[in-house]
Parts: sequence; structure tokens; C-alpha cells
Amino acid sequence: MLASAGVLIAAAIALLPGAHGAETALQAIRMTGMGPILSLDAPEWNRAKPVTVQMLPQMVATPRHPNPAVKELMVRAAHNGHWLAFLIEWKDATRNERIVADEFGDQVAVQFPVRFKPDAMPSPMMGHPGGRVNILQWRAAFQRDIEKGEPQVRDLYPNAVVDLYPDQVLRATDARPYTGALGVDNPISRPKESAVLDQMAEGFGSMTVKPDQRADGRGEWKGGKWRVVITTPLWVEAPGSPHFMPGGNSIVAFAVWDGGKQEVGSRKAWSGWLPLRFAR
Repeated sequence: MLASAGVLIAAAIALLPGAHGAETALQAIRMTGMGPILSLDAPEWNRAKPVTVQMLPQMVATPRHPNPAVKELMVRAAHNGHWLAFLIEWKDATRNERIVADEFGDQVAVQFPVRFKPDAMPSPMMGHPGGRVNILQWRAAFQRDIEKGEPQVRDLYPNAVVDLYPDQVLRATDARPYTGALGVDNPISRPKESAVLDQMAEGFGSMTVKPDQRADGRGEWKGGKWRVVITTPLWVEAPGSPHFMPGGNSIVAFAVWDGGKQEVGSRKAWSGWLPLRFAR
């Protein structure tokens, strides 16, 4: 009982601005341009004040993860009046962009409340019932597939032996049950146009990929460090999309996974809410 109470108390504290180092607001500077902000090396990033975000162990959902690999992120924010972007940097000794049965990819995510109300904030742990959040998740494996093409079975499993595939001898409708995630139209398995998944949630186990994918991003691993930019429109009239505006305020939280340390799903590091302010 005492352990459960401690988890609940920690979760309650995480809801408050100022918890876990969130007293430093993230200031989204004004950039030039109108389209998605995808440059990792735009000179204007030098004007954005970097904020160190302390990451926390995930100790609420099973499987818990008491010792996450990534302890902190360095984050900058910017907007151009049409698009919002975050430049996120963290140390990672290995570049993990391959997913097979026992290997996972590096990932980082940005989270906002869909409707920001200072007196009724959702849980930073993927929201809660009635407190919906928007989660933009960049995946190194997705970017690898976009840049180099989706791997074939033998690229992932060199010793695989296949006599034939069901779609070689069956009609498309009959072969569908044999196509796994593709057969049930799992959005994770669709051809990738962006390395970022635009999602919404109201608590653990409720993550849903939005039908209208607007977010984008790209990353670069070099010298033991990831640099990733994630960008999304300031305002979209669609379910699960937040509304931002120049001069306005919101809150933002982050999560990160080190695939080389077997981090995936709930095995991650996360942050509490940080104030997010938009330059006019």
C-alpha cells in the first residue's frame, strides 16, 4: 500500500508546473517561413534558448522501468506562425534503427494537452480519461525505412527459409489473414511518409493513431548523440489536435527510448509538464 501511495503522490506532483525542473519555461521563438520546420541546422535555432529536461523512470505502468538509459534531453522550440517545432538532443552511444524479434529502435516523443486549461491539466503520463493529449512520436526505424527503403525478410532474418508466400497461391481476399498487421490495417504497418506518428491518448493503453497525419520530423545520429526535429501545424481542426497561437501558452512533456538498451513501450524515460510559451 505504501508503494502504491508513493506512485500516486509522485504522479500528482508531476501534474504541477514547476515539478521535476519544469520551472524553466520553454520559449518557442519566432522563425521566418511558412511551411514545416525540418532543418536541424537552421541558424535561427541559435536564438532559441535550450532547456535541459530531466527525465524520470516510468514506474506506473507494467512493465515498470526504474533505470532508464537517457537521463536528460536538451530541447529548443520555435514556430513560424504556421508550424511549431522542437529540436531535441540527447546522448546515445549507439544508433538503433532496426526492429526484429529482440532488437528495438531509438525513439523520442513530444506531448501536449489537446485543450490547455491551466486549472485542469491532463496527466503527463499519456493523459487520463477526459484529459486527452496529442503525442508526436519520432522513430529512427521509420526514418531508416523512408531513406533506405523498407527491409525485406532476409535483410532482417538472413537465415529465414520460405517455400512460398500465401499471396503467391491464394486470391488477395484469402491471403489477407496471413498478412499479419497489414491484414488488419494496422497504421504502424502502412508505408511511411513521415518518421513521426501523430497520435492521441487518454491514459495508458489508449494510444490511437490519428487518421489525419500532419506531423513530420527528421533526426541525425552523430558522435554518440541524436538530434531530432519534430514539427506540427499550430492549428488544425481535427480530433486530437491542439490549437496554438503566437503569443499564447500551453504545456509540453517528453518521452525517450534507447533501443540499444531494450527500451520499448512502457520501458521508457518521461518528463513532467513544462510551460510552453509562444513568441508573437
